Amino acid sequence: MEDDTLKFLPFQRYLFTPVYSLVLFFGLIGNVGALYYFIFKIKQKSPSNIYIINLAVADTIFFFALPFRIHYHLNDSNWIFGVAMCRITGTVFFANIYISITFMTCICVDRYIATVHPHTYLRLRNTSLPALVSTAVWLVSGSVILAFMLTCPLSSKENMCFESLTSKDWDDLAPYSICSLIFGSLVPSVVILVCYPIVVRRIARINNSTARGARRVIYAILAITVVCFLPYHVMHLVYLLSRLSENEHSDLIYILRRVTMALVSLNSLLDPILYYFATGHYKWRFKRLRLNKKRGVYSISKGF
Repeated sequence: MEDDTLKFLPFQRYLFTPVYSLVLFFGLIGNVGALYYFIFKIKQKSPSNIYIINLAVADTIFFFALPFRIHYHLNDSNWIFGVAMCRITGTVFFANIYISITFMTCICVDRYIATVHPHTYLRLRNTSLPALVSTAVWLVSGSVILAFMLTCPLSSKENMCFESLTSKDWDDLAPYSICSLIFGSLVPSVVILVCYPIVVRRIARINNSTARGARRVIYAILAITVVCFLPYHVMHLVYLLSRLSENEHSDLIYILRRVTMALVSLNSLLDPILYYFATGHYKWRFKRLRLNKKRGVYSISKGF
């Protein structure tokens, strides 16, 4: 059973080309600006800052793949850049989804500890734990990415990239898809969508700047997860099950999967909003923080 890619080439062209172009232009500006601000303007890096820097790096790497995908869809799924670039850009595109949601989960956990367990947070913020966690995320992701690039099927047609896959191709992809859905989607989504509404209710009883900042960060991450990640993961699971079964998948499933692929790419465009909620009030709080320190009070609100 082959993919119905050829039937939906015009639909893909008019869907992906404008969405990817919008994400590339505005997302690149926002993420490169965030990297400059977090790396060069903020001298003392909080754990959240470290996770945000890594998230912005992941998004910036993702933008490397978009010009190739834009050209590909503009030319009706005609790939002209060779097998190696197909493997690299295709893998980078999909890896960004799972790396991004992982670092968002790390930011959520960090904000929870900062607000609910401030003494523990003060002990951890000056340790190398955030750097170790970030390194572990990149090492695990890099290993999976390398293995996938070396073994993944590309296409049953020479001029297509990660499209028009046969049932055998989907059988080969099944282990990667199942692992990514469990460890790259289910676990982070449970943490974000189940645990953090509970955390927000607990934080709501705390009326200080740290709690308000934590709520903004968590609301932003919840919104990005619900709008961008959750629809893609649900449709990817439905589509994968339909391809692995003996039944033909419907055109509606195929179309919804393409729409959710466009939605998930928007996370790199929306992430700068998260960066603002994490650090947007840093400058105007600076004087107040200095006054607090003179009085012998240490405020962890500058972690935002």
